[in-house]
Amino acid sequence: MTDYTALAERYIATWNERDDEARAKAVADLWTEDGGYVDPLAAVAGHEGVAAVIAGAQEMFPGFVFTLGGPVDGHHDIARFTWHLGPEAAGEPVVIGFDVVTLTGDGRIRNVYGFLDKVPA
Repeated sequence: MTDYTALAERYIATWNERDDEARAKAVADLWTEDGGYVDPLAAVAGHEGVAAVIAGAQEMFPGFVFTLGGPVDGHHDIARFTWHLGPEAAGEPVVIGFDVVTLTGDGRIRNVYGFLDKVPA
């Protein structure tokens, strides 16, 4: 049985990892080799592509962190959750998104489908 909240917490921690090597390892541990990530701004597959999207988000929003925006819901091989991106010192999130994650039998991410609910003007 998958602990969907623990999975989402690992996922968020991967998006917050600033060290390139540690991020690459976190992506490799969490995603399948051909796993993908798609949102309105990106569509990538494979560990290098996912790590590059994460690095790009960090460059676009320096000093900001991702946090879970509420409870995590899941069943079978699917999980969904809201996340926030905002200043490390807390406060109002600048970006709010919603991700749907599909998993393999061993609990690794096969694909992430991301939606952006709030973005800077």
